Amino acid sequence: MKFIRQLKFDKEGLIPVVVQDFRDKTVLMVAYMNKEAVKRTLKTKKATYWSRSRNKFWVKGEQSGNVQKVKELSYDCDGDCLLLKVRQIGGAACHTGFRSCFYRTVDRKGSGKIEGKRIFDPDRVYSLKK
Repeated sequence: MKFIRQLKFDKEGLIPVVVQDFRDKTVLMVAYMNKEAVKRTLKTKKATYWSRSRNKFWVKGEQSGNVQKVKELSYDCDGDCLLLKVRQIGGAACHTGFRSCFYRTVDRKGSGKIEGKRIFDPDRVYSLKK
């Protein structure tokens, strides 16, 4: 894992990760990893992130069942951003129940519009796991 030395983590020890569906190239979400999360992700082949709000590791799908199986990891020219290509299991990457966290678009008038449909009810999914 020599490449980790080439990465530029921020002052909190984190690096942003753009997560993309490896088949259709849809951008599913953006998250953060620290060095240990990168190592865990490569070892297990399951996307593992660092939760800034909970201050702990989380494996994507550990509560919802919407797991991300890692197909490829790459990093940008500056070494300050990762690209994780995944197989999204369960259909939804977003904790709000949509396939992608980028389910809202902005029209010419500056209004937000929801695109697509919700795959699962987050209140129901996450309340069952508590």
